[in-house]
Amino acid sequence: MKKITRTKPDIKSNVKLNTKFNAKPGLEKQTCLILVERNELLKFLLAQMPHKGRNYMKSLLAHGQISVDGEVTTQFNYSLEIGQKVIINWTKVLQEGQPPGLKILFEDEHLIVIEKAAGILSIATDQEKKQTAYSILSEHIKKRDPKNRIFVVHRLDRDTSGVMMFAKSEDVKKKIQNAWKEVVLERSYAVVIEGQVTNTQGTITSWLTENKALRMYSSSTPNEGQKAVTHYRVSEMNKNYSLLEVKLETGRKNQIRVHMQDLGHSIIGDIKYGGTKSPIKRLGLHAHILAFKHPITNENMHFESPIPKQFLSLFNNVILGGLS
Repeated sequence: MKKITRTKPDIKSNVKLNTKFNAKPGLEKQTCLILVERNELLKFLLAQMPHKGRNYMKSLLAHGQISVDGEVTTQFNYSLEIGQKVIINWTKVLQEGQPPGLKILFEDEHLIVIEKAAGILSIATDQEKKQTAYSILSEHIKKRDPKNRIFVVHRLDRDTSGVMMFAKSEDVKKKIQNAWKEVVLERSYAVVIEGQVTNTQGTITSWLTENKALRMYSSSTPNEGQKAVTHYRVSEMNKNYSLLEVKLETGRKNQIRVHMQDLGHSIIGDIKYGGTKSPIKRLGLHAHILAFKHPITNENMHFESPIPKQFLSLFNNVILGGLS
């Protein structure tokens, strides 16, 4: 979330506006809105500041940055009365800080959407239990309230960066997982692979199985393992590498990594699945887009994590056009 130094909301006929900027370092910058007509809190905020967006305002509510007559509320449908004072504290989340190795993109009472850095496990293993996205985020939200909990909805490999989400209750977790195909609208990855791809777009289908060495492999025999379907499109390419936009129809363990090897062009930095080059000293796999239907509000949510500059730096001499 970027730091906002000045705020110029549109002044509507149904609100008195008073924007305060505290002079003392470290104090919160505030926007004060006084109602002259009854309304619900979120509807009122969106009407006054439509350029901020619904997700942004809900995130402010979830982080306790909205107060009514001096009392903090996270209730988006809070009923406002004439004369009540709504105060937005713009910098509270920034003062709280982001958890190490993670960036919170969105949070409400049901979900947390984060951006995970490469090198961090999603959940604990026998070898690593503390420095995981789950443990870091869990510790972070327990600082607000020791009763707070999070639940794993899906995972990213340790060396994969990008967008992922956690549930804040077991019920929400089950709602998402039990209706995964209906809830998740898009999972798109930016993938850098070795060499030039012959077909600039295509679909890879196979059945994935894990061997005793915990390595996934493909079978072309129907039902010999879990069916995996990966769609890809070349976005940029030079003589050494190709940048693909990859969309998952299924979400199996190591699916993209196995399918890129099947394509004959392993992901850069992926020694486990046939990679021989590591020009950026990390796996060339990034969860770029996660879009889903909110399991409680049914609102369509869309989150993007920018393609790492390290990926794009490999394509100074581009043959094909960039991502659309």
